[in-house]
Amino acid sequence: MRKLGFILFIVLTYCFQAEAQISGSDELGVGLRFQKTEQLYWENGVGLDYTSDLLLYKHIHLKMSYATSRIGSAMIGNALKQDNYLIGADWRFRPQKDFQIFAGLNTGFFHADMESSAFDVLPHNSMLFSLETGLFYKFKFIPMATNLSVGYNLINGDGVSKPGTLFPVYYQLSVFYYIGKK
Repeated sequence: MRKLGFILFIVLTYCFQAEAQISGSDELGVGLRFQKTEQLYWENGVGLDYTSDLLLYKHIHLKMSYATSRIGSAMIGNALKQDNYLIGADWRFRPQKDFQIFAGLNTGFFHADMESSAFDVLPHNSMLFSLETGLFYKFKFIPMATNLSVGYNLINGDGVSKPGTLFPVYYQLSVFYYIGKK
């Protein structure tokens, strides 16, 4: 839990410093991510979304996120503690509109904390590679946006060579606050 607090501190510190550095064409969103793996855990966390006119006139969005069952299913139940660290890029259709459709690729790292030495023979870590698509909406009256998406992990867990709790399909809802936007 201390590691999560440290990561959150670093992200928030960066965001408050970045507010003064964001130019008119840049958009930096900081937000919360709520993720549900199909037939498994809730994994919640934080995320960043960045775009600029330099990225094909805001058609490309770069993103980073951290989602964990530690502040999801494992917090209220006996679920395994697992962490997802992702970076990715989305292509936004109609970037000038408030309502957008997007498709993207993500890559990253997955770790499952088995918490017992009896499970040391099982795999705990895996690379992540996923496809994602969804809907994005920018509010007109406040500098916030939300997205709703579905993703598919191309690297799935089998319990032998990759962690068994790495399921293919996930759904997510993200809410972003855009720094420096009026």
